[in-house]
Amino acid sequence: MREVRLVAPDGEQIGIKPLPEALNIAQELDLDLVEVAPDANPPVCRIMDYGKFKYESSQRAKESRKKASSISLKEMKYRPKIGQGDFDTKTTKVEKFLSNGHKVKITIMFRGREVFHPELGREILERVAKTVETVGKVDQFPKLDGRNMTMVLSPDKTAKQRRKKTEEEPNS
Repeated sequence: MREVRLVAPDGEQIGIKPLPEALNIAQELDLDLVEVAPDANPPVCRIMDYGKFKYESSQRAKESRKKASSISLKEMKYRPKIGQGDFDTKTTKVEKFLSNGHKVKITIMFRGREVFHPELGREILERVAKTVETVGKVDQFPKLDGRNMTMVLSPDKTAKQRRKKTEEEPNS
């Protein structure tokens, strides 16, 4: 005869009981007998409302999915000889991405002999970082790989909170 370790609905150990007796105890309480640890010796069974248990576990899973935020990586490409208007437009877009919680990869594309002047690219990346410092911070510093120079920015929660405080102060 198969025996199980029985646990009461309140979590208290009842002890080792034969399976038919455990089923009878569960039926008397108008609850279900659920095997919670099948690998144990003897297997552990708990008396509980299985429908309620399934509902609560699905609610916990739903809550954890809600808390897990999906951060995507956006990319913005610049050129060393970018005009001021284009620079402002692209940087505004980068700022928007950061304030929405996305990471942003800034790429400077060099063509021809421009690659011999990486300081031009670095200068642009520093200007971008300086412009968006209210919403983001440098995650990965500028580095040259091939004909491109890249830098990664990530949203900065502390800077965002400081900006909120300074926006609220003039109103009061």
